[in-house]
Amino acid sequence: MTDGTLPFEGIVRGISEALIYADREGVIRWWSDGAEQLFGFSRDEALGQSLDLIIPEKLRAAHWRGFDAAIASGVIRNHGRMMRTRSLHKQADKIYVDMSFHLVTDDQGKVLGSTAIARPAAPPG
Repeated sequence: MTDGTLPFEGIVRGISEALIYADREGVIRWWSDGAEQLFGFSRDEALGQSLDLIIPEKLRAAHWRGFDAAIASGVIRNHGRMMRTRSLHKQADKIYVDMSFHLVTDDQGKVLGSTAIARPAAPPG
């Protein structure tokens, strides 16, 4: 592009990994094509929903404790490291995914929300 900007939406919408952005309240504001494939929910079904859409009920309390602490402190304990976790899929009870988390901040360092990048977990073996 001649003005030096990048076509953000075009770059991230079509990546094969799931890319999800949630605001400070845990409401999904970005849902990539890869997220549709991995979790089975369309962009229209996911946008505006709580992250609970893909978090198994048994894991929600721990998730929200960690999420709220990260938003308040500006620090994610496992920043950028892939971790295996269970998740929900629209058509299946549970799936396993490898997921990493990152905080999104503004120019002054205020936390705006969090992104997650996920892919199907490799079979054990």
